[in-house]
Amino acid sequence: MEIYLPIAGISVNLFLMIGLGAIVGFLSGLFGVGGGFLLTPLLMMIGIPPAIAAASTVNQLVATSVSGAYAHKRMGHVDVKLGIVVLLGGIVGGTLGVLGVRLLREVGVLDIVIKLLYVGALGTIGSFMLYEGIMALQGKPRQGNGLWIKVRDTVCKLPLQTQMDFKTAGIKICPALPFGLGVAVGILSALMGVGGGFLMVPALIYVLGVPTVVAIGTDLFQIVFTTMNVTFMQAVTNHTVDVILTMLLLVGSVIGAQWGARYCQKVQPDRIRILLAILIFLIAMVLVVDLVKQPELLVSIG
Repeated sequence: MEIYLPIAGISVNLFLMIGLGAIVGFLSGLFGVGGGFLLTPLLMMIGIPPAIAAASTVNQLVATSVSGAYAHKRMGHVDVKLGIVVLLGGIVGGTLGVLGVRLLREVGVLDIVIKLLYVGALGTIGSFMLYEGIMALQGKPRQGNGLWIKVRDTVCKLPLQTQMDFKTAGIKICPALPFGLGVAVGILSALMGVGGGFLMVPALIYVLGVPTVVAIGTDLFQIVFTTMNVTFMQAVTNHTVDVILTMLLLVGSVIGAQWGARYCQKVQPDRIRILLAILIFLIAMVLVVDLVKQPELLVSIG
């Protein structure tokens, strides 16, 4: 059954879109990610323009993240105080990112920039998480923790920094660090159509020292509001949100997020990291192939 998407300007299979939403929802609850890092490339692969795919995915992530965050909150996995600090940074970053999208569209390089960002970010984070997860399963110490601790300590020693206690996460750090992470994720949310979970969850775990399950729940909490801000800005500023596409994806994603959150408790945290790393790495490889393959339409300028 085909349905026409007015903003994207193409027709898509109704059940395919619902199925994609269900898969992304499950991943959202399981890994603590909005799922945009997977959904946006998949939408681009089936013909949705990158700018439309990114903006519409962010809109869909609002409801998916609400569902997943609610499930984790009931299980006590959300540090609201930490989430608010990250969220404030995310709002600032999201606003800057939307303005960046507008500038890149005017220049005419938005599509290629989105794909290159995906390849770089996914390849780096996926490789790092896969290595760290394997080391943890083998009982070996994490090789990169010393560097992250130095970064954290350096930031927290800057002038005018105060320590803040985050009880649910079990850490005490300066708020500038999670705020800065929020700014970075907010920018990526606008440019890449992601909630930023594939970057924020590893950052919370490795940089701030937050337990894996709490990192997942807290990240989903901040994703809810970060994506709401980005969606509003994208719709008003760039007019790239396809509501019909978003609604199709939402049908399956909300239910999938509930199942993912339940299954999260049954899986060893290190195994969750390995599974997420493999998924991230595979998506990066697919995008690399898409970037280097010969286009269907060749245009030369004489």
